Amino acid sequence: MSTRNPNEPIENLAIGRIIEVDGSRLVAELNPTLSELSRVYAGETYPIGQFGSIIRIHFGRRLVYALVGRLRMKSEFQAERGLIPASSSDERIVEADLFGEGEWVHGASGEWELRFERGVSTYPLPQQTVYLTPKAELRFIYGKAKGAVVQLGQHVGSGGTPCLADLNELLGKHTAVLGSTGAGKSGTVAAIIHSILERGDKNSYEKWKPRIIILDPHGEYGTAFADHTKLSSDDGTLTLPYWLLNFQETVALLIGKTEFVATSQANIVKSALMAAREEGAQQLGLDANSITVDSPVPYKLSTLKAKIDADKPPQASKQDSHNSILQKLEVLMTDARLRFMMAEWNDGGNDPFPEVIKQLTGDGPQPRIVDLSGVPNEVAGVSSAVIARTLFNLKIWQTQLERESDPILLVCEEAHRYVPNRGEAQYEAAQEAIRRIAKEGRKYGVGLLLVSQRPSEVEATVLSQCNSWIVLRITNDADREHVRSILPDSMSGLTKMLSGLRRQEAIFVGQAAMLPSRILIRDLKPEQLPKSNDIDFDKGWQNDASPDTQTQDVVNRWRYQRRGPVE
Repeated sequence: MSTRNPNEPIENLAIGRIIEVDGSRLVAELNPTLSELSRVYAGETYPIGQFGSIIRIHFGRRLVYALVGRLRMKSEFQAERGLIPASSSDERIVEADLFGEGEWVHGASGEWELRFERGVSTYPLPQQTVYLTPKAELRFIYGKAKGAVVQLGQHVGSGGTPCLADLNELLGKHTAVLGSTGAGKSGTVAAIIHSILERGDKNSYEKWKPRIIILDPHGEYGTAFADHTKLSSDDGTLTLPYWLLNFQETVALLIGKTEFVATSQANIVKSALMAAREEGAQQLGLDANSITVDSPVPYKLSTLKAKIDADKPPQASKQDSHNSILQKLEVLMTDARLRFMMAEWNDGGNDPFPEVIKQLTGDGPQPRIVDLSGVPNEVAGVSSAVIARTLFNLKIWQTQLERESDPILLVCEEAHRYVPNRGEAQYEAAQEAIRRIAKEGRKYGVGLLLVSQRPSEVEATVLSQCNSWIVLRITNDADREHVRSILPDSMSGLTKMLSGLRRQEAIFVGQAAMLPSRILIRDLKPEQLPKSNDIDFDKGWQNDASPDTQTQDVVNRWRYQRRGPVE
């Protein structure tokens, strides 16, 4: 046991003196005697001025901590203030943001322990000495999270201190995982979900049944979770029946990808859809007078077609709108790729709605991975909208007790594809559904985890609703600027280092973080990682060309739009 009082300054870790305190921001001038930007203490090397590192200032028995955001020449700092540089050419300054304070006390066991708290009540003064923070002290600052936490990885430069995230803040108030291709986004998402799934065993819970739904547009997450429930349009495990679509989504599907939808065509669909739902309600013994055009009541497509056909005016020259809708409906019904959505409802006696809900939220292996890789792009927006809206509406109509016992996490991979920051009509329904979860989901027990490689192309309203961010390497200037615009003002400087992060390295900021941190995402075993779709050209070109029989198999799958073997 060390006899040194940790409240006392460590002179070997002194690096300079404060020359300015402005609110929560301080500027310190480094000692001119520093020949190298590092110190050695207790066998550990401490770099000076590293972005995201923590410095401390002694104020009596209190210790005030600040996060380093910038290291530059003093002459540059003076010139920026409009002053004539009077310093020598080699004087350097560190700029840092105050974030917390603490005090070393004797714990119940007699050992020293740091009582750290966020926020600053005692502000340092100019000319006070600035010190590097010992790694043993960093472990108290970073590693003493209370309540429900999951481990994301470890803090860079802290001697292996685990990075813990507040589970309820991370999921309940939404999180964005952002980064360029190859930076490790999918691995980060897998690490988060594995940590959530492992929490039950780590805490010896009698029951631990997270409800996690992943919208997977590339079919890559199935390999990352040995026990999971796959929902795919290719093998028939995913069913999103047409009658589940509300009026807006039905109009988007039937009238097509247009910037402007004629009111007359929308009215044709509305009256026919209402009549078809009323007929379906009667078949199920429901009160047809109490439903609306948006009520998820099954109906037959043949009934919808008959209602539209019956509504045609007698003059052939005025039937174009009706014929256009009927033709589009016929095309959708005969498209083999859309069986998961356009299969006719024929069982008039049984209500299929509970089974459709059960496939998304029922008991069984977790997570539930919705493989959308086989869904045509023209209905990808509607499909994701139906899933998001169905989950949200389920929560709306649950009681408060039911919501509290059954929260749901929706993972939206490649979010720029489903909630794009542009006004294409085919994505309008998805934007609205996921935007509503982002705005109101936390009140109803629906968490959102947004994942994107192009933050600047994601719906700005949705992204700004996230209260925590895990930002990996981003090389595109427009994306870095977009990230800077959504981060808190004091954290905007983080964007300057995003292009230099290593693979698996990230900036973790927001309400789920103990404090803004540079972290290394936890390692996973190969079988716990999402499938990489990168092709190895070197290995591939060491094989013979595809034989004729293999080419014929590919042609058959192509023609029949099936990924599995074709009989």
